[in-house]
Amino acid sequence: MRIRWFTVAGAAALTIAFLVGSGNRGEAQPAPDIPFAPRTDPSLKDPDNPTKTFRVDFARVEHEFPLSRADLMKITPENITALTQEEVDQLYGRLTAGPIPDGQHAGDLFFARADNAGGGGRLNTRLEEILGGIGGRVAGESIEFLEDLGRRLWKGKVFYRDQRILRNMIENVAVLRPLVDDIGSVRTTTIPRESRIGRALGTDTVWLLFPAKLYCGQSLVDGRRESVIVDYAYTDEIEGYRARPDLLAGRGGLQIRDEIRMIRPGFYLGRAYMNRMFLLNFTLYNEEVADREGLRFAAGAPVPEDCWPGEQGRKAAAR
Repeated sequence: MRIRWFTVAGAAALTIAFLVGSGNRGEAQPAPDIPFAPRTDPSLKDPDNPTKTFRVDFARVEHEFPLSRADLMKITPENITALTQEEVDQLYGRLTAGPIPDGQHAGDLFFARADNAGGGGRLNTRLEEILGGIGGRVAGESIEFLEDLGRRLWKGKVFYRDQRILRNMIENVAVLRPLVDDIGSVRTTTIPRESRIGRALGTDTVWLLFPAKLYCGQSLVDGRRESVIVDYAYTDEIEGYRARPDLLAGRGGLQIRDEIRMIRPGFYLGRAYMNRMFLLNFTLYNEEVADREGLRFAAGAPVPEDCWPGEQGRKAAAR
């Protein structure tokens, strides 16, 4: 049975906290110094409407403002959150999927900011628009609360590349136990104390909840090439599924669907959708892979592509 709409605001808050929580964000940092196209292109003005301008399309951005490996090495999980949504979109459109990840990845989210807001701009009320009504206004005004809740509960994602599935790492805390079916059978995983996640975690064992399927598929924002899709629609078909709380993310709940592309090895940029409506951005980071592959990537080593990279080759690959 589908979740009644009057519970959606609360369910959205809980699911966002679980699936794409705020991770362990440090102090705010300046935006990375990488090229972006102007938000509008004066040459595309409508002669019948002189005040109207159009966003520059991804293909043109990629052709005229290619990203080098050096540019991509400047981006971190911390400084990417200082970008406006238009800049995040342009960055995502110039990435390819890279390899489907494997193993534990620490996560962080950032809600869209107004494109003209600058470094300290207001947050976009996308969540408010999606939920609507009183629940939407409450959620839209509670972004900081959601981020703090996520920081306390959600620790990242574990990818099982060979099985093409994913599970989310959730801290085992007393307040969540009444919300989880058959706690004794919940899968767990161990977090290395020296890892990015472990250094900020009070325990080295976390729950594995909200399973999802992994596959290559068309991006909802950029159809020129594929992304890695994290699909919760058929979460109930994956071993270990439990109706509470996994149902919240599935086709009978909020219909969550994520897509990710690689910035550099071990570091992915993602977009979260609720019922195919864009909700927020998030990052995933595996420091072991990033440390091991970073220098080779910066030097121009080839990157395996599990998904279709599109007809328009990235200029940066030849630089």
